[in-house]
Amino acid sequence: MSSIRLYRYEELLAIGHSPRGITAGVGTQRLVRVRPGVYADGQEWATAVPEVRIVARARALALVSKTSPVFSHETAAALHGAPLFGPRPDAVHVIATPERPGAAFGAVRHRGELRDEDVVDVDGLRCTSLARSVADVARTGTFEQAVTIADAALRGLCIPRAGVYLLDRADEFRETARDIARRSAHGRTRAERALDFADGRAQLPGESISRVRLHELGFRSVQLQVSVPGPGASDYYVDFGLVDAGALGEFDGALKYTDGKLRDGRSTAHVFDREKQREDWIRGVTQLPYVRWGWPHIRTAKTLGERLSAFGIRPPMR
Repeated sequence: MSSIRLYRYEELLAIGHSPRGITAGVGTQRLVRVRPGVYADGQEWATAVPEVRIVARARALALVSKTSPVFSHETAAALHGAPLFGPRPDAVHVIATPERPGAAFGAVRHRGELRDEDVVDVDGLRCTSLARSVADVARTGTFEQAVTIADAALRGLCIPRAGVYLLDRADEFRETARDIARRSAHGRTRAERALDFADGRAQLPGESISRVRLHELGFRSVQLQVSVPGPGASDYYVDFGLVDAGALGEFDGALKYTDGKLRDGRSTAHVFDREKQREDWIRGVTQLPYVRWGWPHIRTAKTLGERLSAFGIRPPMR
């Protein structure tokens, strides 16, 4: 994950900014005041994804704190590299023991006991472990937020290569997160539901949210990363097998056509052409209805249901 360079107020003065210039820079958005006394370049901040901004806010708090904070919840998940769904971009989550008074500016303070194994170091910052972070979000966040982060954790831990999902490792991680969630009197049932639903075979946040919407619509038998024999030695993988409806579906985030890393230097037109060839092959081999959807279609279950219905795909009657 890329990072945003931070500047202490004194550093800006040392490289030639005046106090008046700093104030003017913030006013014109050439500089961003990340927190009192800590700034970032305005252009760098504007082009960063929310997760990178959240990590920058954590680093800014650590810069001005007398004691090292322990970051938690969504902030810790971002530090672990997990994608977030609907995060509060201006909030930094920290855990403090009950005897610690007060709260830092811009920090969401959570009371809680921390065991030694709950705290790890990520790039010089102290934060809750991946399992503790997943458990905390599962207890306190929305179902969509919890599933997105839990899916990402399982994806990183349980998929060593394409087509392989280590179920035993996934079950072990889920049980560890459940044990952590059970320590708290708040949100245990909510955490159980999210952890039971989590599946690392969802490769993108949009796929995680799609799974939630499909469940809300009434689909109960949904396969992930369905293997389809390809024209060569390798297989194609389709995001969703809607067994209930005898159909295939894919979340089609625009990112794959704009992100240079995913395009691997190929032109957008070339990527579109390859995708069209792949889709035609899958349709021909499986003889199943095949539908794509994107972020606008998964805002609600209703919007996804309308998209599926346009292709004659409906959940089973119950």
